[in-house]
Amino acid sequence: MISPLKQISPNKSARLLRSLASVGRYSTANLNFFNRSTLPSNTIIRFVPQQTAWIVERMGKFNRILKPGLAILLPFIDKIQYVQSLKEVAIEVPSQNAITADNVTLEMDGVLYYKVVDAYKASYGVEDAHYAIIQLAQTTMRSEIGQMALDLVLRERTMLNVNITTSINEAAKDWGIEVLRYEIRDIRPPTNVINSMNQVVEKERQKRANILESEGLKLSEINISEAHKQTEILKSEAEKSKKINWAKGESDAMLLKAKATAESIRLVADAIANSPHGKEAVSLNIAEKYVEAFGKLAKETNTVILPASLDNLPKLIASGMNIYNQLNDTELAQKVLSEPQLPAQQKEEKNPKNN
Repeated sequence: MISPLKQISPNKSARLLRSLASVGRYSTANLNFFNRSTLPSNTIIRFVPQQTAWIVERMGKFNRILKPGLAILLPFIDKIQYVQSLKEVAIEVPSQNAITADNVTLEMDGVLYYKVVDAYKASYGVEDAHYAIIQLAQTTMRSEIGQMALDLVLRERTMLNVNITTSINEAAKDWGIEVLRYEIRDIRPPTNVINSMNQVVEKERQKRANILESEGLKLSEINISEAHKQTEILKSEAEKSKKINWAKGESDAMLLKAKATAESIRLVADAIANSPHGKEAVSLNIAEKYVEAFGKLAKETNTVILPASLDNLPKLIASGMNIYNQLNDTELAQKVLSEPQLPAQQKEEKNPKNN
């Protein structure tokens, strides 16, 4: 009878055997088609390869573990029952679904790295160490994922790998196997979750962009306001300086004008007082200015109220001189009253001409 494996190509047969091994129907130690050699036979003298352990049974009972190097076996009694590789082995953990603490279904797979540290336990402690370690990795991963929310799973992948490795080692210590590390390869959330996450990321980016834009506008407005403030301050300072300088100039001009007017009045008064014909000169000056003023009024189209005595010019001049004399008499009286009263003797000494 022809074996079904001989009816298909060698490559397909190898893939089929590996698939069967992954689900535990065949042990990897017993796979001898295309990818692994058969168990070594008892030829009395054998050489054990490096990083390999051979389990020898004598009459169906465990006898010893052969270490790398020369080994001598008894014919027909000793049998090499198991061959364990002590090298680090990488196995692919098939994809599976896991539900997070916030009820999101994730599809995950990974890679597990382990090695055999006890050949006896690896041979007699578990039927198929390869299958058992895969199943343990899957169940442990589902358990760890169920305790974490989606955001934490995506963010703390390293912590999740460490937790899975620790949990597998606690369960696999009786199998003579040590898990070195576990690496999650892919985490695939549902399509709707991916779309929601993309929307959240897009909104977060838009939020940061809006914040940066608003900060830029804020700084721009602050700078513009500060510039306007400085401009107004400088303008006000310039206006203030301008007004101060103008007021100072006006004050100086008024002071000079007042001094000049006072000086001119003093000179005129001295001239009138010291001149024998001062009063006549004042009368003449008043008459000239009066005539000159009415002459200017006559040239312009103005409505003027004239005094009733305009036809009697000498009378008007005499009235002005009368006012002038009264002012002089008033000033003289004030000057006499302001002088201190002297005794009679001092008056006589002061006025000897009266004697």
